[in-house]
Amino acid sequence: MTNQLTYCFLGIFLLAALVVPLLPIVLARFVAPKKPGLTKNQVYECGMETEGDTWVQFRMHYYLFAILFVVFDVEALFLFPWALVFRWGGWTGLAAITVFVGILLAGLVYAWQENVLEWE
Repeated sequence: MTNQLTYCFLGIFLLAALVVPLLPIVLARFVAPKKPGLTKNQVYECGMETEGDTWVQFRMHYYLFAILFVVFDVEALFLFPWALVFRWGGWTGLAAITVFVGILLAGLVYAWQENVLEWE
């Protein structure tokens, strides 16, 4: 393949990457029915009408706990494939996963010191 053909494929790919997500948005803008009404503009949550004040502030503690959960969930997702190819990774693979787990362990120690894991 020549460089021009390679760049042609790259250009087609980039064009498709722009058109595919934008096309439904543009089509919906022109084709979708626009009939606003009192019922459609009413605030609801999970298909039920709201009761009381809709503006509720949550403690930052819950968000930090959720972020920690996601971080350690992603860690598990990285550890499973690494465990499958552990035999072929050699010392380089062991060093890489040791650094990875060490960084996450440092984050866990920091969260523990900041009392993020204390549930009140």
